[in-house]
Amino acid sequence: MAGVVQLEISTLLRFAIAQQVSDVHLKPGRPPMFRRSVQLDLATPKGQPVVTEQEILALLRQALGEKDFEILEKTGSVDAGYGEHGVGRFRITAFRGLYGVQAVLRVIPARIPTLQELNLPPAIEKIAETRRGLVLVTGATGQGKSTTLAALLDLINRQWACHIVTVEDPIEHVIEDRRAIVTQRQVGKDTRSFYDGLREALRQDPDVIVVGEMRDKETIETALVAAETGHLVFSTMHTLDAKETLNRIMSAFPAEEREYAKSMLASTLVAVISQRLVQGKQGRLPAVEIMMGTGRIKDLIKKGAPPEEIIETIAQGYSQYGMQTFDQSLMSLFKSGKITLEEALKHCSNPSDFMLRVKGISTESAPPLDVVGKKDERF
Repeated sequence: MAGVVQLEISTLLRFAIAQQVSDVHLKPGRPPMFRRSVQLDLATPKGQPVVTEQEILALLRQALGEKDFEILEKTGSVDAGYGEHGVGRFRITAFRGLYGVQAVLRVIPARIPTLQELNLPPAIEKIAETRRGLVLVTGATGQGKSTTLAALLDLINRQWACHIVTVEDPIEHVIEDRRAIVTQRQVGKDTRSFYDGLREALRQDPDVIVVGEMRDKETIETALVAAETGHLVFSTMHTLDAKETLNRIMSAFPAEEREYAKSMLASTLVAVISQRLVQGKQGRLPAVEIMMGTGRIKDLIKKGAPPEEIIETIAQGYSQYGMQTFDQSLMSLFKSGKITLEEALKHCSNPSDFMLRVKGISTESAPPLDVVGKKDERF
């Protein structure tokens, strides 16, 4: 990176997008720092001066607006957004720490990337053709959930003349109307909570409803009802994979309501897309687990099948339904030369088994995993 960055919100946003960084870190006593990879790979322009808390506060006053800045002063933290039309947006997390007020600014470019540009499997594109049911995009913080969801919505927006209603906290990607009418609402500004926004959306003649996050029983149950009554519902969860996602949903309900919850989920589930970003040879790439709501998967959900059976069923559905486990995704990325063996082993579920399959590939040109290519008549 060349040149000294001016600590002014518009300049900082343009610089970050030009340098293709994902996050900007501002801390008193340190120069602005920029993340450009999965690892904590921070780089700063030569000669960049350190910033003071006063400078950070001045920048936040520019970016947050009076209401959000007051929340920061009163509570010690705030999440908000700042954007410029045609340039991009920052998702701003500001908080008080030992050395004063700090901020992390997540960079969101103006143009929403396509699913192909995100290196996502073709099976995900088919989900955009669905007209009702529940689609969940899951993963840890910073693993690309919001970008994947935005790419899916952008595809729907281009293909379907419908009404898309989103409830977000904060709004990240601004989605302009194309074939669809897109209504984006922010928690804390346009509605009180995800639950309230979801309930209100049902009265707004929606075809597609996006709930930024499902955190409680009321929101989960309302999303299931919305999907069951003919809407296409998208949401995200901070769960690592499909089995953890199913467990999280079930655990939100009291024991006496779990059979009802299983039935609702089984009848509405379209897909669970879980992703982790891994370091590719030319930048970050998603390793993706995809669980489709096939007949077999729905039966397993209803009976509360053990995780091992669900994972086996996902793996067996690779060729017929486009489902895949994380290990199958990693093997595909490795075989195509996009990631190193070391990176694949770092993220796979069982390194010993993975290595055996790698050796099998090198001698027999086998498919990504032992189960790939076999049809499972149980679906």
